[in-house]
Amino acid sequence: MIQSLGYVGIRTRALEDWERFATGLIGLQLAERSRTQLRFRMDDRRQRVIVDADGADGAQFFGWEAADAAALDAVAARVEGAGVSVARGERALADQRRVRDLIVFHDPAGNRVEVFHGAEHASEPFKPGRTLSGFRTGPLGMGHAVLTVARMDAVLPFYRDVLGFGLSDYTLKPFKAYFMHVNPRHHSLALIETGKDYIHHLMVELYSLDDVGQAYDIALGEEGRIGVTLGRHTNDFMTSFYANTPSGFMVECGWGGRTIEPAAWKPVEMTTGPSIWGHERYWLPPEKRAEAREMRLQNARDGLREPVQVIAGNYRVMDGVCPWWDSAKRAAE
Repeated sequence: MIQSLGYVGIRTRALEDWERFATGLIGLQLAERSRTQLRFRMDDRRQRVIVDADGADGAQFFGWEAADAAALDAVAARVEGAGVSVARGERALADQRRVRDLIVFHDPAGNRVEVFHGAEHASEPFKPGRTLSGFRTGPLGMGHAVLTVARMDAVLPFYRDVLGFGLSDYTLKPFKAYFMHVNPRHHSLALIETGKDYIHHLMVELYSLDDVGQAYDIALGEEGRIGVTLGRHTNDFMTSFYANTPSGFMVECGWGGRTIEPAAWKPVEMTTGPSIWGHERYWLPPEKRAEAREMRLQNARDGLREPVQVIAGNYRVMDGVCPWWDSAKRAAE
């Protein structure tokens, strides 16, 4: 029914800071600006991120994309069947969101959810806010959203059983988190149980590892900007870091995320922690940070390795220089 994360709305008390952050660090294109609102592009869509200066911080809404009008109606019927009130978006709202039609409801954590179809495309090419190779979007959507929830069992069934999100995997240590997919991207939504309903981070995936490294350099030059250090995840194999936004949550800038076959995918519990290496999580309390660090060190002792995920034009095969490695490669072919 739902096929990707299409757009997000953000609340802020610092509009000017958001403009600098979104264009100068992440690399989004400022598409429209008013006294109280910013609209950003990251690909051929008219908009992907809307930031409103409304005197608060956090997430304002999440826009999930359906294939067409029939799919949109099917989502509305499923949600209403679960006892959740659904409103049809007025024409003025659809115009603001740059979509053909949409519905609006709230998830059990109180997050405003908008499901739409018929997103508008821009006539002008995407022009990033800083020099970079571009964002991996298309059928995979704009990236992923991670929400913190007071109680996992109050929210997880809604997305899994009502909206039809597929479970990718989950972890119970050093925190409880469930990762879900709606397309071949390993996860488009994740829930972390923290005792609080909020947004944890948004992820954008870049085409080049150098784009991520250069964003990391920019973030290192800004006091308090790094929320999670550079590292690599155990489940989606993403190499990334997290930057603190002006709205009290983080944006993950990543490269090399894996894709899956949703129809054949079998979820598993991750017992090696959320990261192969790196990703010092400053948001965790000290005892949980220590637990996460020990899990990464155990991964190192165990020699945990995962293949790098690449796409055409993003890599060059090196000439062999080690006889043992060359023989191992030949044996595996």
